[in-house]
Amino acid sequence: MSAHCVLPSLEQSAPPGANALRPQVPTPVLQPPHVLQSYYDALFRAHGPQHWWPGRTRFEVIVGAILTQNTSWSNVERAIRNLRSEKLLSPVAIERISPARLARLIRSSGYFRQKARKLKAFVHFLRDTHQGSLTKMFRTPTAVLREQLLAVHGIGPETADSILLYAGKHPVFVVDAYTRRILERHHLAPGKRSYEEIRALFEQTLPPSAALFNEYHGLIVRTGKDFCRARAPLCENCALKPFLPPSLEAAP
Repeated sequence: MSAHCVLPSLEQSAPPGANALRPQVPTPVLQPPHVLQSYYDALFRAHGPQHWWPGRTRFEVIVGAILTQNTSWSNVERAIRNLRSEKLLSPVAIERISPARLARLIRSSGYFRQKARKLKAFVHFLRDTHQGSLTKMFRTPTAVLREQLLAVHGIGPETADSILLYAGKHPVFVVDAYTRRILERHHLAPGKRSYEEIRALFEQTLPPSAALFNEYHGLIVRTGKDFCRARAPLCENCALKPFLPPSLEAAP
């Protein structure tokens, strides 16, 4: 199945007013637009839809985005199962539970005391700023809401963008370690570019589509985990092998 059957092509323009809502980001050293689109097409042909981010509700996605900091997703899944079994996957429930009990339930995610404080900080922000309503929160313009989230204790750029994209369907691109590794190996982001520069590379080169950014990031996660490993990458079996710079392609 072609990616263009389900996701926007580069010829599509942004909806009216979309640019006014887009976060202000640095101007990157842009690649030709077709480069990132070609990478996406190759990954989608090889792997298909990734159905990422896993989560039953918007709030569960937010919890997962906070808990996945510095740990594997399998550890997060155990923590979320604990919260679900105790009927605690709602903002009100997280606000009411004691920090100590919350920390015990999410212990598998690591840094559990700090993450309990981060979950508490988010639900307090949601109550104080958006009357406890995720619907009201996600109606906030993207740039404004991103700044609000970044001001919440424990929420950095990657977590904020994961919340915006996966829970709120805002058109922002999530940059993670897999994204950086793939771009650096393919010489698309040389010189240790900042988070904001890499985010701008995607957001200013591709259409502002939450569906596209969602699927693209999911495909990058799949590629980073299964092929573009930090050590002993499996380039021969990777869908992005045709795009490798000659020097890396020739390497044993």
